[in-house]
Amino acid sequence: MTESTEEDRTHENRRQALYWRLMARMFDAEEQPALESAGVAVVDAVGLPPALLDPGVSMDTLLQRFPDLAPEFDGLFAARPSDEGAASDRSVRNAALVSKLLLNVFQTGQGNVTAEQLAAWQRDATRLRRALCGGGGEGAGAGGSSAGGAGAGASDGGPGGSGSGSDGSGPGGDAGAPGPHSGGGFGPAPGGSGFDAGDIEKILANIEGDLVKRMRLREVLADPKLARQLTPSMSLIEQLLRDKANLSGVALANAKALIRRYVDEVAEVLKTQVQQTSAGTPDRSVPPKRVFRNLDLERTIWKNLTNWSPEDERLYVDRLFYRHTAKRTTPARMIVVVDQSGSMVDSMVNCTILASIFAGLPKVDVHLIAYDTRAIDLTPWVHDPFEVLLRTKLGGGNDGPVALNMARPKISDPRNTVLVWISDFYEFDRSQPLFDGLQSLHRSGVKVIPVGSVTSSGSQIVNPWFRQRFKAMGTPVISGKIRKLVSELKNFLD
Repeated sequence: MTESTEEDRTHENRRQALYWRLMARMFDAEEQPALESAGVAVVDAVGLPPALLDPGVSMDTLLQRFPDLAPEFDGLFAARPSDEGAASDRSVRNAALVSKLLLNVFQTGQGNVTAEQLAAWQRDATRLRRALCGGGGEGAGAGGSSAGGAGAGASDGGPGGSGSGSDGSGPGGDAGAPGPHSGGGFGPAPGGSGFDAGDIEKILANIEGDLVKRMRLREVLADPKLARQLTPSMSLIEQLLRDKANLSGVALANAKALIRRYVDEVAEVLKTQVQQTSAGTPDRSVPPKRVFRNLDLERTIWKNLTNWSPEDERLYVDRLFYRHTAKRTTPARMIVVVDQSGSMVDSMVNCTILASIFAGLPKVDVHLIAYDTRAIDLTPWVHDPFEVLLRTKLGGGNDGPVALNMARPKISDPRNTVLVWISDFYEFDRSQPLFDGLQSLHRSGVKVIPVGSVTSSGSQIVNPWFRQRFKAMGTPVISGKIRKLVSELKNFLD
């Protein structure tokens, strides 16, 4: 056997030892002495610190002590073993770093969670996103879990003994809204590794939601110091909205501050997606003003090409063409109806923010209705999504016809109206009346846009009965991704 083959086998055995330890730790927090001893020997052999294997050492502490490891974590999944051969010191180092990162994110233990521990986990999740993106940014899906907390103290030992990750800031959006520091969530997998970004975001959102539920949130909010350590995320906002009736004094003020931070930061992201929307379509019934700034040079040249003189090498123009710049004076009416039942929390938050942004555009008249078994007209507060969210009561069932009856009187010019209906369409026993009502509006000229949900990953569960009938009507349920909804609305306004 050659020396090279023997070395390759040694590296492969080391990698396997680390991955066996990872699996054992992932499914059982109890230490396996043989695997722990093997892991320590392996990291020592490739020049990594034993602290990498200690669940009591946070990643913040680890990277403060060993700053040279930070770039390796950022490019963890970009520099895969296949780049340099499966058997190498580099592949073994990657296995050790991957183990640390995955255990921090997915091994969250049990019991109560502090604000400090939640912030630590959020930073770990951000580092995982960055690693999966090849170190290209702090991708957080709009409806997914957030990046870590600016100003949040790091602790040795996050939830269940996990450590904390690197720095990061800002809420995620999952849900839907994209995170304010992201390019829309996970980027393509380096080298085409084929992980499903939407599935990963859902898993991270579920873990974060579990951590938030394990917090003694009311006690945290009552302490200004602890409340400042919280980083707004969709899971946290959902809990705050559900529990706001039980909060008062300092706790209520801190809860409102967190909701306001989340709303403002997600709004900044969505504004960049909406800002190219036109202020209205040209009104061709109004003759164009014949001034130089309105001159349509391309059309003028094209229409006069027959006047080209080869002898003179000149184009003789006998007619000028001007652009129509007058915009339609009737505002486009946008009616957004959002199901606020428990399964649609992320959509409620994101669409409330999105409606407020469109309401700020010229020539767009926005109305907002939320419903479960009852409907509430939130139009008076549509410019302030913070106030809208404070007036919603999450939970309950679905009774779409109630909301439809509230929306109908708002339609005065069907062909100049778009109705965005956001729901999973799981009605009580009134599916047919709701569909018949929406079909009637569609036939009258209203642009009906049914949306399954509005999240960063676009994941949605929609009643198949409605999905089939909307498709037959020519208005299929669109993807739940925010960018898709923005695109549909912009097409209507242009």
